[in-house]
Amino acid sequence: MSIVILEIGSEDFNALQARLKARAEQRDVPLGGKPGEMLQAAMSSGDSEFAEFAQKFYEGLHASALATVDRVIQAVEQQRDEAVRHLSRLFDGKELPTAKIRVSKLELMQAADAADETVLKHCREQILPRLRAFHDRQKLEGFSIDEHGGGVGIRVQPLGRVGIYVPGGTAFYPSTLMMTAVPAQAAGVPEIAVFTPPGALESSPLLAALLLELKLEEVYRVGGAQAVAAAAVGTEKIAKVDKFVGPGNIFVALAKQLLAHRMGIDSFAGPSEVVVIFDSSADPAIVAADLLAQAEHDVHAASIGITDSNDHAEAVKAEVEKQLATLPRKDIAAASLQHYGGLLVVPSKGFAFRLADSLAPEHCEVITRESEKDAALVRNAGAVFVGAYAPEAFGDYNAGPNHVLPTAGSARWASALGVPDFLRQVSIIRGSKELLAANKAAAVALARAEGLEGHARSIERRF
Repeated sequence: MSIVILEIGSEDFNALQARLKARAEQRDVPLGGKPGEMLQAAMSSGDSEFAEFAQKFYEGLHASALATVDRVIQAVEQQRDEAVRHLSRLFDGKELPTAKIRVSKLELMQAADAADETVLKHCREQILPRLRAFHDRQKLEGFSIDEHGGGVGIRVQPLGRVGIYVPGGTAFYPSTLMMTAVPAQAAGVPEIAVFTPPGALESSPLLAALLLELKLEEVYRVGGAQAVAAAAVGTEKIAKVDKFVGPGNIFVALAKQLLAHRMGIDSFAGPSEVVVIFDSSADPAIVAADLLAQAEHDVHAASIGITDSNDHAEAVKAEVEKQLATLPRKDIAAASLQHYGGLLVVPSKGFAFRLADSLAPEHCEVITRESEKDAALVRNAGAVFVGAYAPEAFGDYNAGPNHVLPTAGSARWASALGVPDFLRQVSIIRGSKELLAANKAAAVALARAEGLEGHARSIERRF
């Protein structure tokens, strides 16, 4: 089974909605026997120091992602680099000597030697220039309103230090490095620290090459919740950051959420999702390809097609089955489609757009006869892709807008990552006797109305 056709209001449709709702609200997952397996591996390592750390780490720990992340944060707060080193070995299965936590430039250069020159050239000559051109347009400018010898205004300034997370689990994403680093650099952030799991640079030479291309040389081979914790609290090797951005697994997402009071974060990123709205004018093969492109990300990714044509839904279903058979990541895609995928047949085009808005998807494709006009009906989406020649995959790589987008329904209020995320707007109040005198009566009256006599006297004292 690949993808099912569902009628609105049916039992299967309601079950899919329930799964999508639970997925969006998920803030913890049970870990089953995995902690026991990890502890046993540590105890059998022959390294008494590591075994003692693992034993203390798991002592009395509830087997859930949230509890584990909370314990990770405590460990990093208490033991800093030593905790980072042991946690990397515990979760990633790789020893990490303290001296190797930060990647040297020589190591970057050595890893980059194996990068595909053709792909690197595309990144250097096409993708990065497009991303920079788009994000440069997002820059904000301050302003000043002068009056009575004083005035008010806004000063726009970049954040001082930012952490970027580049995942390295079931797949590697050099594109994420570009999508997070380019807006930070466009904003003028002076210090950018990059975190990626141990082994990622060796497994993805392109990532190493792009780090050099972007002149990012502060790189740490640390992943997971321990990377987020180290960035938030600081360690001997890792200086804490002002903000931490980039997608990751449930452990990374939970760590960002738990540490959001210690540093800024972009969002609580959930699994990826796409809604494709299509009618009988759409090529079924294209719709199917776009649904599969999303499904291959992750078993928790959601791929939803919405149409008012039952015949076209059948055609897309057949195409999904045909294309899935030859997809290298077909097992992942099939699991995704089974749990979080569906072709929804609705009574009308208007209904399709209202349903899509209720889902507020990360990506929303519109492939209809009047796609340009119809796309204006989409209100809640992280990004809207208009027409048959705007596949979501284009947006993932080199369309220009950022691919770090709000997920799990947060597109109702959140936006794509961009230059403003790396800027602060500081209010400036330039005083003069004339300006304050002109506004004295109103300010004093309001202060006393609120019962704050000290505020009123603070203003009156100047006269």
